[in-house]
Amino acid sequence: MASTATDDLAERLERLLTAHGVDGTVVDLQRLSGGASRETWSFAVVAAAARRPMILQWLRSGTVSGGPGMPGEAALIRAAAARSVPVPTVVADDDGSGALGAPTIVMDRLEGETIARKLLRDDDWASARGVLVGQAGAALAGIHRIPVEDAPAMRDADQLEEMRSLLALVDVPVPAFELGVRWLAAHRPPDTRRAVVHGDFRLGNLLVGTDGLRGVLDWELAHIGDPAEDLGWFCVRAWRFGSPLPAGGLGSREELLGAYEAAGGDCVDVASLRWWEVLGTLKWGLICIVQSQGHLSGASRSVELATIGRRTCENEWDLLALLPGGSLPDAAAPTPARVSDLYGRPTAVELAEAVREWVDGDVRTVTEGRVAFHARVAVNALQMIERELTLGPGHAAAHAAGLAELGCADEADLAQHIGSGAFDEGADRVRQVVARSVRAKLEVANPRWLLPD
Repeated sequence: MASTATDDLAERLERLLTAHGVDGTVVDLQRLSGGASRETWSFAVVAAAARRPMILQWLRSGTVSGGPGMPGEAALIRAAAARSVPVPTVVADDDGSGALGAPTIVMDRLEGETIARKLLRDDDWASARGVLVGQAGAALAGIHRIPVEDAPAMRDADQLEEMRSLLALVDVPVPAFELGVRWLAAHRPPDTRRAVVHGDFRLGNLLVGTDGLRGVLDWELAHIGDPAEDLGWFCVRAWRFGSPLPAGGLGSREELLGAYEAAGGDCVDVASLRWWEVLGTLKWGLICIVQSQGHLSGASRSVELATIGRRTCENEWDLLALLPGGSLPDAAAPTPARVSDLYGRPTAVELAEAVREWVDGDVRTVTEGRVAFHARVAVNALQMIERELTLGPGHAAAHAAGLAELGCADEADLAQHIGSGAFDEGADRVRQVVARSVRAKLEVANPRWLLPD
């Protein structure tokens, strides 16, 4: 059955390509990934003994895209190429009315690596690391030179207002994010020109060869906005993967801004960049919540989506660190939970530990691909459970004391007070109380995030 479905896709793909002037036989059709909104396939077109590797992306049925859509992405990629931005060559695109019956884009396949941890650590990419900041700055300058009037219809919304609305929509009280919104509203940089913004420019969406940047990928979040947004997003800590270097884990903020300006980009000062870095940190934290709610609602049950919800606190901590004020609090001495003699041994912690050891030692060694990846995610989730069972009672007592210090009943009450501006005068004190709670979350979710990069 799978072979039949693949053969049918290959035939329809051949018809699409023929309609765009590319004749040949589709071979080696393999699915690479299947995200929530789109599928990605690799294949080759063979004609007259010549082999041309390509990539197919198509939108899942019923998906509502907030970006420019597949034909819009194709138009942007072509416009970027005309401004010397390294991108794959677009071979074909379709709005869903063609042979595949879904919005589609086909591009030539470029060779390279996208996995950020490899790019930042492996010796094979040492030469690339030395030039990537400059190349990233130049690529962004080229993207931002695409005339807005020549770009496909795209949303042009105030990013801070979008984050404020999203924070209200997720209906999860996050006091740290409320502090972030208050600071962003009070320190908004002057308006600059509107430009085409990539929207997700970071390691992971950049294809890199040993000589450096070969292709800017994944344009589905492109929109009209402030060019500094892309620069700030590139500097969000989540995309550094443990590197101490703030610009994508590759260099300094000043290097990035210098390369951007040297390539024709607008002058962006460090203060404006910091504002967009704060907003990007807030944005990624909210995305973590939204993704986890996909699991919690039952719309897409997934151990990966469930676990990513606990990554929200990484962004809470990073946002608090970016806001002005004193040093964030160190850890208090943990108070391990008292072991109840009601249930006997093994305890809940010991049971979770036993399951984790089995998944880590047996399941991961005999699986590969997505199953192996999800096994690794499950190990992380079980470690969280162990730490929460151990540290939870002490954390809960400290959290209650912090809320009482501010006269708040619970997290929702604290978030409401911050969002209303009631705590603006005592923001530093509030930041410290919130940071103690966020630190407790990190001690359970990911203690390594508390270590310096």
